[in-house]
Amino acid sequence: MLCGIVDLGSNTIRLSIYHCDQGQFRLLMHKKTMAGLAGYVQEGVLSDSGILVACRTLAGYRALLDNFSVSHMHVFATASLRNIFNTAEAVETIRDVTGIQVEVLSGDEEAALSFRGAVLPGGVSTGVLADIGGGSFELVSYEDMSISSACSLPVGSLSLYTRFTDGLFPTADECREMRRFVNEQLEKAGAVQIRRKHLCGVGGTVRAVAKLCNDVYGRDPELRTMSAQELKDLYKLLKKGGRDTLRQLLRSAPDRVHTLLPGLIILNAIVKTCGVETVEASAAGVREGYLMDRVLKI
Repeated sequence: MLCGIVDLGSNTIRLSIYHCDQGQFRLLMHKKTMAGLAGYVQEGVLSDSGILVACRTLAGYRALLDNFSVSHMHVFATASLRNIFNTAEAVETIRDVTGIQVEVLSGDEEAALSFRGAVLPGGVSTGVLADIGGGSFELVSYEDMSISSACSLPVGSLSLYTRFTDGLFPTADECREMRRFVNEQLEKAGAVQIRRKHLCGVGGTVRAVAKLCNDVYGRDPELRTMSAQELKDLYKLLKKGGRDTLRQLLRSAPDRVHTLLPGLIILNAIVKTCGVETVEASAAGVREGYLMDRVLKI
C-alpha cells in the first residue's frame, strides 16, 4: 500500500509518501511547502488568505498523489489550527473547498506521536524529546522508553519571530526578549524539573540547526549529533548578524533565514533548563508516529 501523510504546520506543510507492507514502512518521497500559516494569524484568528494558502497546498498535494495513483491521503494539523480561535471554521472551509478532512491534534497527542515516531524505533532509552515547530514546541521526558511527562507550549520558531522581530534578523534586544519569553514558558510548564543528558530533536528547525552546525564546524554533512557547547557557540555566532552570517544561513538553510535564530533560542533554552549535554536531530517524527498509530495501527 502507498500512503500519503500530510503535516499541516504553522511554518511548513509537508507531504511524505510511504510504502507500507505488513506493518513495515519505507519513505519514498518527501515534499515541503513553506506556507508560513502563522504569519496569517491576527489576534488569534487565521485569515481567509491563510486558509486559502492551506487549501491550495493541500489540493496540490492531492493532485500529486493522484498522479502517482496513491489513494490514501491522511492530513493532520498541529499548532497551525490548534492554537487559533477559528479552528472549526478553518477545518470546515478546507473540507468544503478541497474535500479533504483535517484532523487537528491536541498538544498531548502531538507530543506522544512525535515520541513514537522519533524515539521508539531504536533511540536512546532515556532522555527528553523536543519537537520544535513553527507555532509550538512539544517537550517529552522519557525513561526506559516510557513517557514520564509531556507538555505542549504555544511558542514556535515562526510565531516567536513574528511576535518579537521587526526586521530580517532579531536585534540584541529582541533576542533578549525572546529568551525571556521562552524561559517563562518553560518555567510555567515545570520543565526545570526535567533533568536529562540526552535530547532527541524533532522538526525542521532542529534538522536545520544540525546542518548549519556541520557547515560551520566543517563536519560530516550527515552528522546529526551536537553538543550543548556547540549550540551555545552557534547562537553567539548567529546573533552577531551581518553579511557573513547571512551568507552562512543562505548556504545552509535558505528557507529558514528568518526563523532559525528564534528556533535556536528555543532549543538552547530547553538544553540549559533540562541540563542536556548532547542533542541528536532525528530524521523521523510526528508523521511517522501518526502513520504507525492512526493508519497502520501498530
